[in-house]
Amino acid sequence: MAEDIKTGAGPVRKPHGKRLGRELAMSFLFSCDMRGETPRAELFDSFFETASSEYADVDAKTMNRAKEYAVRLYVAAALKLDEIDAMLIPLCVNWEWKRISAVDRNIMRIAVAEMMDFDEVPLVVSIDEAVEIARDFSGTDGGNFINGVLNAVKNKLVSSGRTLR
Repeated sequence: MAEDIKTGAGPVRKPHGKRLGRELAMSFLFSCDMRGETPRAELFDSFFETASSEYADVDAKTMNRAKEYAVRLYVAAALKLDEIDAMLIPLCVNWEWKRISAVDRNIMRIAVAEMMDFDEVPLVVSIDEAVEIARDFSGTDGGNFINGVLNAVKNKLVSSGRTLR
């Protein structure tokens, strides 16, 4: 769980490993998406080295957990990218897939990969985390849009036999 750190400017959230891992996985997929590259371990290692410098205030144990979780997430998303996109595209009513911001697309991809493959994470937690990340990286409108789409994904998964966890 994230801890509040009191500062003169009000509370600041200290990220936990899974949250940071989700952010890193999304950022990595976003980076690959923008360059038209297939996500690969060599690219992630280089990405992580650069990205981790932005989190100098995060302790080494949390960064290691974040990296492990990010790797699990981006691999799960990359392996099922076509399946994930095929699930998401029809649910983005009135939106062309390529016109949705790359940040929002990749937040949803990471969340759906987590919902499909990470049984230890309740479906609603994946949605809530994606919405919070969207609000941090994309704004309130992105968060609301992602919430609606991911709730439809959750309903689809549950109706096809997945448990709500």
